[in-house]
Amino acid sequence: AAARAARPAPLCRAPRAAPALATAAGATTTAERDKVFVTTPIYYVNDKPHIGHVYTSTVADAYARYARAAGKEVFFLTGTDEHGQKVEESARKRGLEPQEWADENSASFRGAMERMSISFDHFIRTTDTSHMRQVQAFIARLQASDDIYLGKFEGWYDEGQEEYITEAKAKEADYKSVISGKDLVRSSEENYYFRLSKYTDRLLALYEERPDFLEPTARRNEMLQRLREGLQDVPVSRTNFSWGVPMPGDERHVVYVWIDALLNYATALGLGEEEEAGAERAGFWPASVHVMAKEIAWFHGVIWPAMLMALDMPLPDKVYAHAFWIRDGQKMSKSLGNFVDLPTLERYVETYGLDAMRYYMLTQGPIGATDANFSSELVHSVYTDQLVNTIGNCASRTSAMVVKYFGGEVPSEVGAAGERVVFDGYDWPELARGATERATGAAAKLEMGRAAAAGLELISAVDVFIQVTEPFRVAKDEARREELGAILYQCLEAIRVGAELLAPVMPERMEALLASMPGAPASGTLAERCAWGGLEPGSAISKSSVFPRVDAALGDDGCPVQAPQPKKQPKKQPKKQPLPEQAVPKP
Repeated sequence: AAARAARPAPLCRAPRAAPALATAAGATTTAERDKVFVTTPIYYVNDKPHIGHVYTSTVADAYARYARAAGKEVFFLTGTDEHGQKVEESARKRGLEPQEWADENSASFRGAMERMSISFDHFIRTTDTSHMRQVQAFIARLQASDDIYLGKFEGWYDEGQEEYITEAKAKEADYKSVISGKDLVRSSEENYYFRLSKYTDRLLALYEERPDFLEPTARRNEMLQRLREGLQDVPVSRTNFSWGVPMPGDERHVVYVWIDALLNYATALGLGEEEEAGAERAGFWPASVHVMAKEIAWFHGVIWPAMLMALDMPLPDKVYAHAFWIRDGQKMSKSLGNFVDLPTLERYVETYGLDAMRYYMLTQGPIGATDANFSSELVHSVYTDQLVNTIGNCASRTSAMVVKYFGGEVPSEVGAAGERVVFDGYDWPELARGATERATGAAAKLEMGRAAAAGLELISAVDVFIQVTEPFRVAKDEARREELGAILYQCLEAIRVGAELLAPVMPERMEALLASMPGAPASGTLAERCAWGGLEPGSAISKSSVFPRVDAALGDDGCPVQAPQPKKQPKKQPKKQPLPEQAVPKP
């Protein structure tokens, strides 16, 4: 209570009406709107940033970058979840106020996001006064509609997840947390409840009518099974700690941390504010996609849409709950010593570069239902084969030939007759169009590996094209100079289009590659920039070197592996010579 008194008291107001963009059962899709709203979960400040946080944020970031490139107006939200019993207890153990502990760890998460080039538009904190005020307004609205009532809870509680567990689910898990493996705690507590059971039929209808609402399919099937088993009302308040948003009209209770956290998606847009205060961002609602890991699919796939139904607000287009990173087939754990924390990840970044690690995570990560294995050997193999040997080598070879044969000026693919010089089997305009469609289509589904593959495949085709057309041989025949110019223009242009398609995945390195071709278009949507023929003949280019070679894979901790020292051979001792017989004096 003393800690809460140190902060400005939130004011309870009626939330402004949400924009009428969709019904509860069917939403206006992102493809039909010019505004895109993408979110990560807000990260719990009792944790430290690790690969899971960075991966989720990087997936959302790539989605946001592809949307911006398509000409959409994007609002990308991330932030920190700072209330709850664990935060209060951790602060007390350190002799800190909860706000001090939250400030310290929130800054750590924000710094990590910035260092990993996460292009968020807003970083929300649940201790923000505006958020707390709006949470109270939404809760008051649910109380007024009788969707929240006072009751008593007796049952099982997962302290690590701060989640209430039904008897059936507790028994099924042998009364242990399915996330941490720790024992569940028996709890008895007076709480305010949300009438989740009231929305069972509407949630089932949602999942039937919109099969892509929750993805991947495995997550949808899990939620459907739980829905068919029947829903129980869920607590929305706690009384055994004070670090949280006070319940409107009853400050003995604080709002349950998960309810507080879920509402951030609405409070960040000002939907709980008065009309004027929340008008600027309101048009981004509803969310285009909520991106998260699978352990919180229940809260986002069931509780969150039910709350929105109760508030008569449009539902998100999509909830995407990806799988986990694992190592050597085992779940990552500090106790097992196989955890990829932020310092470890930053050591990989120091060696391979940030964009290379973004590429690795987005192409090899657990975007679907299957966990993905983090391997230092695979990091090195992907970097060497796909980035150094394919993108880097192809760009370097091509730019070097243009510098050598055309003095660094982009040649033309148009011959003396005024028509493009074409080569059998290489309809480059069609190849570029197809790659653009595949990349943008995959990105819209959060399939970033496939999106990146479209750009990589186009650049790989250049390598084969060079082998087939042999420009280094054509250059020896002055009569074939027109043909040589067409070959090299088409190589450069395909590399340029591939770099444009890969830019949301590797923004810094692809920007550097495109900067070596200043005659490339600098404006327009991604589709417009990827239209064939954008590179201006006669413009200057420079030699390109975007991915330096790395000699050897790092160790599991991200540190260089020390080469084993050859064993020292023991020095050979000279054979002992027999001592000469001592002369025996003759008698």
